[in-house]
Amino acid sequence: MRMENLLFLTQRIPFPPDKGDKIRSWHILQYLRRSHRIFLGCFVDDPNDYRHLPHLKQVCADVACFTIPPRLRRLRALARIRSGRALTLDYFYDRRLHSWVSDTVAHHDIRRVFAFSSSMAQYAMDLEGRRVLDMVDLDSAKWAEYAARSRWPASRIFAREARTLAAFERRAAATFDQTLLVSDVEVEDFHASGCGSARVFAMANGVDLGHFSPGDYGQPFPPGVVPIVFTGAMDYWPNIDAVQWFAREVLPGLRAAGMPARFYIVGSRPADAVRRLSRLPDVEVTGTVADTRPYLGRAFAAVAPLRVARGVQNKVLEALAMGAPVVASPSACLGIGARADRELIMADDPTEWVHRLLSLDAAERARLSKAGRLWVERNHRWEDILRALDNWLPPSDFLDEGRVAGAARPAAERLLPDLVSSDSTGGRGA
Repeated sequence: MRMENLLFLTQRIPFPPDKGDKIRSWHILQYLRRSHRIFLGCFVDDPNDYRHLPHLKQVCADVACFTIPPRLRRLRALARIRSGRALTLDYFYDRRLHSWVSDTVAHHDIRRVFAFSSSMAQYAMDLEGRRVLDMVDLDSAKWAEYAARSRWPASRIFAREARTLAAFERRAAATFDQTLLVSDVEVEDFHASGCGSARVFAMANGVDLGHFSPGDYGQPFPPGVVPIVFTGAMDYWPNIDAVQWFAREVLPGLRAAGMPARFYIVGSRPADAVRRLSRLPDVEVTGTVADTRPYLGRAFAAVAPLRVARGVQNKVLEALAMGAPVVASPSACLGIGARADRELIMADDPTEWVHRLLSLDAAERARLSKAGRLWVERNHRWEDILRALDNWLPPSDFLDEGRVAGAARPAAERLLPDLVSSDSTGGRGA
């Protein structure tokens, strides 16, 4: 098969797949490289990730990777707040990457582009050829939620970002040949926001079912406790907010009811606010772990008490795949499709959370374990989901023989916090 050259742009180095956005971008890259020569342009926000460049250079035709100093970028974006441009776009704009894109497209006759996240769309708006944008989530909606939960002056800045970024998202969707979002809910919200483009489709997240599979991965918990587990990148504000709320609003109710529950917060780079939770009774903050599977595999329950959430939560999918009974907030369940009281348990206010966790007897946990695993096997298998990419970036032989696949199903802290870090269950290690 003749291999087409493809420009692949992503806001964060896609390997290793240990964050929510990296999990999705890595699986997409792996799928597209079967039929394309990948020219990868990306950023690094953690210097330790540079050690993975040799691997990426083995799987890509070329790799351009540039450092993002987060604090400097935030300050630079805030300095331009009067410009009327979304701060996110300034945060992720880099002249070096812009120059590399121009040179690469010209020298390698690239006429296919995959831009991962709305922040990377700015590098491809004026390029020719077939262009696909994966916005994943509506980041503008996330900023709006932050504005609603914040005080002035942060609330005003967040509201401005929601407004300016939403305008850019609509313009990008009108410019690209296809725009992808992670769920039908995101697509419906996008259309409701004023995007009339018919070229917007839902493509769900998958799970590495071979890796996240029930089994004996060891016992990380001491005897005599009921381990309740949260997994995620713990420098990400929605995760920070979630574990603070659970530790202070739900855990005391479980203890008062006589359950010897211990709350394990398993995730990389815990913020100071998260570390301080370890001072509370029955809360343990693990920090980075080599593998999340022992925690999920031995958990009494995996919880996702997110109050701000967009798209599909990988932490929920991976817990279901591991056969862990899952209790999640309504926000954390959006986009997954799993049914409340069938594949997982949904809880909202603290009283309901306490009641639902206390009601998880052995029979109910066994039922949820089986039903949750079966759900992800049927609905979130990566190899099944990614075939949709052939609709928008078909292999060359499809084009040569006029066999393009059928159309996909459309679907109806800081003043600048780290919203650019996507949610995560940690992939193969949080």
